[in-house]
Amino acid sequence: MTRPSKMLLRSGQRGVALLVVLLLLLIVTLLGLASLRGVMMEERMSASLFDRGLMFQAAESALREGEARTATTKSSQYTDVCDTTGLCGRPNPGNLDTYTDRWLLPNPPFVNAAPVTADGISVTPGYFIEFMGVAPNWPGCDREIPVQAGCLGPRYRVTARARVDGRSEVLLQSSFTSPD
Repeated sequence: MTRPSKMLLRSGQRGVALLVVLLLLLIVTLLGLASLRGVMMEERMSASLFDRGLMFQAAESALREGEARTATTKSSQYTDVCDTTGLCGRPNPGNLDTYTDRWLLPNPPFVNAAPVTADGISVTPGYFIEFMGVAPNWPGCDREIPVQAGCLGPRYRVTARARVDGRSEVLLQSSFTSPD
């Protein structure tokens, strides 16, 4: 008596099992795609971090090269404008509404430093040096009467930049004093 009803019940369950398996397969596929997307994002982030590290090292090497050059260049060699060797005179803000720092100009006066290469990426950083004027070498020495020898010294600002189009860009600056 009960055998025909069991046959009908089993045949009705087979379609539901297929539907449940397809839903589970869809959920597992969506989870796999989400994890793949996360892995790809992490890979891009690590590549960006590598690029930034390489650009930072290249900019720092150019900064050190500019500082070394500053130590051997007399302040009398700096002119009011930037020359082709990367030596620039004192910035003259004049009208602050229209003044633009030299590193923000469309064609900044960077000169090439030694190239840096890592993992097949070659970067040629640049730098320029600005004479910022004469300033006290220690606080208050310029107010003493008489002013002590070595109190006043020239100040320079070295700006270095490393970049590769479509990748990272790093800009570094340092203030530097040098015996004249």
